[in-house]
Amino acid sequence: MRRRDLLLTAAAGALGAAEARKRKVLYFTRSAGFEHSVVRREGAQLSHSEKLLIEFGRRGGFEVECTKDGRVFDASLDQYDVIAFYTTGDLTGPSKDGSPPMTAAGKGKLLEAIAKGKGFVGFHSATDTFHSKGPRDQNQSEIDPYIAMLGGEFVIHGAQQEASLLLTSPKFPGAGNLGIAEGMPFTDEWYTFKNFAKDLHVILVQETEYMKGEAYQRPDFPATWARVHGQGRVFYTSLGHREDIWTNPFFQAIALGGLGWVAGAVEFGIPPNLDAVTPRASQLKGR
Repeated sequence: MRRRDLLLTAAAGALGAAEARKRKVLYFTRSAGFEHSVVRREGAQLSHSEKLLIEFGRRGGFEVECTKDGRVFDASLDQYDVIAFYTTGDLTGPSKDGSPPMTAAGKGKLLEAIAKGKGFVGFHSATDTFHSKGPRDQNQSEIDPYIAMLGGEFVIHGAQQEASLLLTSPKFPGAGNLGIAEGMPFTDEWYTFKNFAKDLHVILVQETEYMKGEAYQRPDFPATWARVHGQGRVFYTSLGHREDIWTNPFFQAIALGGLGWVAGAVEFGIPPNLDAVTPRASQLKGR
């Protein structure tokens, strides 16, 4: 079996092998701000990432329901084990594609469901959603409840480039299948972040030393992390802007591992390590 297939088979097992019951994921891709190409639909066709997440489900033994309709959060969320976001902007406002917005009550129901035990996965621009009030280039003392749940907030990005991610939690589900000692390079659109939750378990760190552009002239900071929100598990990765990232076996391994962990199909302790692995993460400017 090829190494690519080995990675995906092992990662998929993290979600499907623990229990026979098929788990269900709601994948929400509404863009109230910039719409990324990986979530853009052509007519009735599902987007690139929607098709691939459904394929992940076939491998991992879970079902994926895809929607851009914000009204889904006004209905019961009981049928879903995991809610995944690839979104932008204020989801209670209008979108360019005309999809129905989330209501304020729906946002509250989402956060309540996670606090009561639903899993949540955020891809890439999920951090560019429901921003906190205040200057974009500063940390805030009052953080939007959605951002507080997610554990970090998008600030800015520079030009796409190859950069290294340092693996700081090699035993996290999926990460152990990556076959690397410390780090790995990717070409993607790299976000910078602020308003980090203090209890983050950092899995991948953005190494900024050799990155080009003013946005990255700051100390290393978390790029993929996990945390617990009430009784719910939360996983976020900044990866996923480009189509080729979604077909990369390393991305698929860590994404499937995160899905498995938030769904409760695999157990792994996540002690906070933000201060240990990224001690100056909240420094947004300068080295």
